[in-house]
Amino acid sequence: MFRSLGTGALGIRASLAESLELAKAAGFQGVSIRMPEVSALAAEKSADHVKGLFEDAGLQMGNWGLPTKWQASEDEFEQELERLRGFAALGQALGCVRVDTWILPFSEDRPFDENFAFHVRRFRPIAEILNEHGCRLGLEFIGPKTMRAGKQHAFISTMAGMLDLCDAIGTGNVGLLLDAFHWYTSHGTIAELQGLTADQVVTVHINDAPAGVPVDEQIDKVRCLPGETGVIDLVGFLESLDGIGYRGPVMPEPFSDMLKGMRPLEAAQTTGRYLLEVWRAAGLR
Repeated sequence: MFRSLGTGALGIRASLAESLELAKAAGFQGVSIRMPEVSALAAEKSADHVKGLFEDAGLQMGNWGLPTKWQASEDEFEQELERLRGFAALGQALGCVRVDTWILPFSEDRPFDENFAFHVRRFRPIAEILNEHGCRLGLEFIGPKTMRAGKQHAFISTMAGMLDLCDAIGTGNVGLLLDAFHWYTSHGTIAELQGLTADQVVTVHINDAPAGVPVDEQIDKVRCLPGETGVIDLVGFLESLDGIGYRGPVMPEPFSDMLKGMRPLEAAQTTGRYLLEVWRAAGLR
């Protein structure tokens, strides 16, 4: 595993070059990329130029968020798939083959079974295109009970449920975007993590939860820096992932009040410092 910086997850607006500088200065080992930005840079320069930026910085490429509008109309969705082919080919050329997105845990329109079928129908061609280019797709379940409260139809909100969807998609390259906060708020256990295989985990987000808030009252966008409160067993979380052989990026996504008002470098360094402390406590390098 390696510690990867996603500047957007810290509320930082930064170009790829700026992100690399921040990651290096803050002690991260990799950087998440925005594929549309990188695609434009590769078209202007080359894929080798992009790889050279990472090599010069001594950093790994982490992941890229799925840029496909998969809930669009049928006609627009077909256009999105064509666009994805180019991104997937570039991801393969760069060696950045971990792709992820998140799925809402409810629907105001579709009952569970209908919604499940819709997600299979939309994600299967996406996964097939990614698979053609050696890329994997991670799907994130959203755990907090508060996200589903008052909604018409509940949908997937647990690791087991998302793995069922991955299996139903059936392309063999779909697994989890595993977020520590969502694992915790879905009442996930260490045993569940230890029961996973490395192939079932595509990417990882790490964060902590506010203290003094019951698990079923936690709010999705109210989180803390890794290890800030100790509410989530992040040492056990990381040890479990290391134990199953996960070797991909671990990216902080704290939505932290502590970072608000900080300059980009200070925010990156603060986050990196908190993550490194948990990292070392888990016996990782």
